[in-house]
Amino acid sequence: MFLHEKRKGNPNLAEKLDMKLVKKITAAFLIIIVFLFLGGYLYFQKKFTPPENYLKVTGIAEKIPMKWISSNENSHSALLLPIKINGIDQTFYMQFDSGSATTVFYKKSLESISEKFPNQIKMNSEKNEISTAFKIKNMNIVSETFEILNYGEKVNFEDSKAENIIGTIGTDLLEKRITVLDFKNNQCSFVKKIKKENFTDFEFKKRKILIPSIIENENLKLLYDTGTSGYELITTKEIWQKYRNKNSVIKTEKGNSWGNTLSVYSASAKKKIQFEKAILDLSEVTYIEGTSELQKFLMKRSGMQGMIGNKLFLNHKLILDCKNEKFKLE
Repeated sequence: MFLHEKRKGNPNLAEKLDMKLVKKITAAFLIIIVFLFLGGYLYFQKKFTPPENYLKVTGIAEKIPMKWISSNENSHSALLLPIKINGIDQTFYMQFDSGSATTVFYKKSLESISEKFPNQIKMNSEKNEISTAFKIKNMNIVSETFEILNYGEKVNFEDSKAENIIGTIGTDLLEKRITVLDFKNNQCSFVKKIKKENFTDFEFKKRKILIPSIIENENLKLLYDTGTSGYELITTKEIWQKYRNKNSVIKTEKGNSWGNTLSVYSASAKKKIQFEKAILDLSEVTYIEGTSELQKFLMKRSGMQGMIGNKLFLNHKLILDCKNEKFKLE
């Protein structure tokens, strides 16, 4: 009887031990999952949260002439603004890119400027930074930590008509000034004050401009990215199929995103896009192949349904007060 009961008790003890082991493994597994999610969240926060805005801006710039880069199929591929580096009597250009959260310079361009003006350009090659100041008309922009990208082309000092692009102006500047993009008159201004009438809210999240709009009674959140200057609306392939004119000719191009080649597909459309009281014609819709899975994930994560470029606003004036998250379209 004693032996019988002992044998009978061992399975119960084993079961209890097994249950404790299962609970410990489950708890450990859950802790690992939590840490993975937390680690992933912190990674994305760090990677995609822009650095502190170190720009020191004084003065204003009004009625700056816009200069457009044209490609074979696109007359408004990129928007350039003329700038001057302090101490150098030469006009250079920087691309105005509202998709970039920071103002950056191009290494290859700076190296050629440094060869000609060795006392004016001093780069920190170890940190890929430069401490410098530049002007847009009467507005001065200074920073000790402009980032340098391994990008760009050698400056052509021999050709006075050359479009020497030495960097990108990002939304860190827009955070410091109210931006007036007068596409009707091909002018741009950066001012401190403006009359606040009939302005509408938008999101300025992580220095990204997310503008609310309506297409076919559907509310959309669209990223205003002047880096995609020559396109009206860039969206997913599914929405592209929905909006484009059926049997329309599909235009195929090769795009460039910081050196990465993308396939760009555009087709004609006949839709209306509404920004508060302003209603614009949407005559073309585009989708892009070649973007990373990470970029697609971040697009969905942000809640945006697409991107709009400058082409949509060519006959209008767009005013952006990023600090107060207000905009106006005239």
